[in-house]
Amino acid sequence: MQQLLKWTLDTIREEESCFSWMEEYRYEWAPLVKNAVAQVLDGKTVLVITDESRDWFGKYVVNSINDLSKHRPLLPFYLFADNFPQLHSIQSTEDIQLLEDMLDISYPNGFYIWYIGRGDHPLTKLSYRNQDNYLWVLDEEVQNSFALRSSDSLLDIKLLQLYKLFDTTLSAALFGDFEL
Repeated sequence: MQQLLKWTLDTIREEESCFSWMEEYRYEWAPLVKNAVAQVLDGKTVLVITDESRDWFGKYVVNSINDLSKHRPLLPFYLFADNFPQLHSIQSTEDIQLLEDMLDISYPNGFYIWYIGRGDHPLTKLSYRNQDNYLWVLDEEVQNSFALRSSDSLLDIKLLQLYKLFDTTLSAALFGDFEL
């Protein structure tokens, strides 16, 4: 973990944009990103879910993650709602269990959810069920999540900066720049 923390700090400091705000949050960030990246390296599929206000960001993640100019293997990142259009109608625990059964069949190597959005959104019922899910939660402190504030005037910029850090971490792990 110390190697990842040092690498993260160096990467933050090398960033030309105003990313210094992230230095104090790297201790919360590192274990979460370590788990998320390790699961990708283990062959799990990543299902991206966002609340409505962050739909643009989910599309950005999925469109950007496999940019061929990165010269790395293509990775299984998908917008969950594109694969399961009825996602927003899932309400009951029984519906969630049926959905999880379908996902277990669909992704035999495993999957995890990357949720970006408000902590009080109905889709958090699904996102909070597994501690291996990768959560960027707005306006709530949730265990095993990275907390952000929707009232932050720089939120969109911070989301893009965090994605860039995640993507850079993923590449570094794929190419063996550090051990997870």
